[in-house]
Parts: sequence; structure tokens; C-alpha cells
Amino acid sequence: MEKLQTQFLLDTSIHFLNFGSFGATPKPVFDNYQHWQRVLESEPVQFIAFDGAERLANSRQALANFIHCTDKDDLLYVTNPSFAINLIAKNFPLEKGDEILATNIEYGACDKTWEYYCEKAGATYRRQKIQLPTTTKEQFIADFFEGLRPTTKAIFISHITSATALKFPVKEICEIAKSKGLITIVDGAHAPAQIALNISELKVDFYAGACHKWMMAPKGCSFLYAHKEVQKMCDPLIVSWGYKAAKPGKSTFLDYHQMIGTRDFSAFLAVPACIQFMEEHNWPVVAKKCHELLLNNAQRFYDLLGTAPISPLTSEWIGQMISIPIKTKEPELLQRELFIEYKIEVPIMRQQDDVYLRYSINAFNTIENLDALFNAISEIKKEGVLID
Repeated sequence: MEKLQTQFLLDTSIHFLNFGSFGATPKPVFDNYQHWQRVLESEPVQFIAFDGAERLANSRQALANFIHCTDKDDLLYVTNPSFAINLIAKNFPLEKGDEILATNIEYGACDKTWEYYCEKAGATYRRQKIQLPTTTKEQFIADFFEGLRPTTKAIFISHITSATALKFPVKEICEIAKSKGLITIVDGAHAPAQIALNISELKVDFYAGACHKWMMAPKGCSFLYAHKEVQKMCDPLIVSWGYKAAKPGKSTFLDYHQMIGTRDFSAFLAVPACIQFMEEHNWPVVAKKCHELLLNNAQRFYDLLGTAPISPLTSEWIGQMISIPIKTKEPELLQRELFIEYKIEVPIMRQQDDVYLRYSINAFNTIENLDALFNAISEIKKEGVLID
């Protein structure tokens, strides 16, 4: 992986262990992104009004192939997964007394979205408690469906969580949910390119994924997958030229949500370059090495912090990022201390009463990055101020 370190624009003076938050774009992909921006500036009218739809279609086709989505027109580019979840939640036909079933370890912004729209409708957003540490897939599924009620209308669940970094058994949960007649909604922000994603194998109605995380696209590039049976549910968040379009496409879903006025969608057009970069560098092998580096160093952090894993340390639960429980009353101050004093970019994540040190490993990371984090935590811990 050493050869790949030079392929990124990251500041080499920083130990960047936070790929899970925003990712980083390789130089060839960033060049492609700027190429599309130059094309836009050279003839913006043609780029936006005439050529945009075809170029976006080509990009969506590349994405569809990568995530094994049968029809590219079931995919919509959006700026981030929170945008996608808002689109779903605002349009979901909630009535008073209805419930949306989720876990108690979902991403905070999505929790807020569902809480907002459930409160408006007089519905309930049920955050079902998951026992941690989780031990088996079967136990996790049993924990989750204890929250099922006759009034449950949909399930909302992460594929890989933000704070805990755990991979959830989404395939099995969606199968059970669909057998009960429920709408299935998956927050897959961390999944594409961190794990092999096959949309066609999931019994999922809606899937929100990020391209600007593990796929390494420019920032502000994500997607929403909507099964054809639920696309009619999706009224536009922004009513614009796609409504009663003068030249309607074959998909009202795309007309409504793609034709929303002037914007720079160059980041969306860089997705094929991301996929090409991964293919050229044999990304499954790169990801495997990253996974091994991550797990091979996990135990020393548990030992240092006097905490225990929240799941088995296997690929069933863990990809290229891991969350280590850490005892601190000041997670935000600890995060700033690590960055300002030690030049380490790593998140200290709150999840209700729990706090996690979450580190991510990608192609540019080395054992030296983890050594720097370990040594920094050791020094801070000795001071006895920010770490209990």
C-alpha cells in the first residue's frame, strides 16, 4: 500500500485516521472532478441544460454496475445521505399512531430527521435497544425485532453505523421485515467500497449511500436507491422544471429529483473515475490489507484503555473502521487535543452515554499512524485529565 500514499492530496504532516467521516479523493479522481468543472465553466448552458442528463445517466450506470443495481434509473445522485433520508421521511405516509422501527445506535442526524417528521404526524420513532457487546447475528436480529409493534410501518437501519462502526445483518433484517409487509429503509453511508455492496440481493425499498466516503468521490456526492414500487411515494423536496417537464424522461422519479435547477454536479460525474481508480489498484486486496492492519492493532488499544470489544473482532462485524470504547467526560476536548497537540485526525464519538475512539484505515495509512495514536493516548492518559 506504500505506493498508494502518494496518490492522495492529504496533508502528510497529519495522521489521518478519520476516513469514515469524509474520505479523501485520490489525485486522478480529483483531476477528473476538476476536468468536469472546467467543462462546466467553458459552456455552462450546454453543460447544465443540454448535456447534463446524458452525462449523469452514464455516471449512474457506472455506479449501478459497481453496487449491482439492476436499473441505473432507480438511482438518484444527492449531496449526502442525510438529504436522501429527508426525502424519504418527508414523503413517508405517516399517520397518527404509526411507528418507524430503528436501533438505538443510528446516526444522530437521521434520528433527528425521523423524530421531526414522526412528531409532526403524531407517530413514533422507536429506537430499539441493541445489547452491546453484541455476540451473534441471531441475537442482534432478536434484539431488533423486539421493537416490532402492530403499528410498525417501516424499519430504518444502518448498514454500518457511524459511532460504533459495526456492520449490521441488514440482508437478514430486510428479508424478515419484507415478509411482515414493512417498508425497508437502509442508511448505507459507510458501506459502498468499504464492503461489497449488492443492492439486487437486498430486499430493500430505499438505500442511501455515500460516494464521498469509502468510494473516494469529491465531497457532496451520494446516492439514493429507490425500488420502483416506492418511487411514486417520492414527491420532490424542491419543485422545479422536473414537475410536468416539457420534455419528460422515462422516469418521473428522476425528473422530479434530478431537474432541480442550477447546480454544479461535477462531483457526481467523477464517480466513474473513482471506480476506475479502484479497479486499477485491485481494491479488494487493498481493503483486505487495511482490514488486517486495523484488527491486528485493535487489542493493544483495548488493553491501553481498559475496555472491551463491542462485537467479535471478525469481518462479520468490522470492516475498515473500528470503535474502541474510551472513558472520558470530555470527548470533544480530547479530539481537539489529539489534533492540535499531536496532529492526529481521529473522531471521539458520543453515542448516548457511551463514547468511542473510532479509527479508520485506508490505502495511505501505515502502522506509524496507529503508533502515533497509541503513543498520544498513552501520554494523555498519564496526565489523568481527559481520559479516566
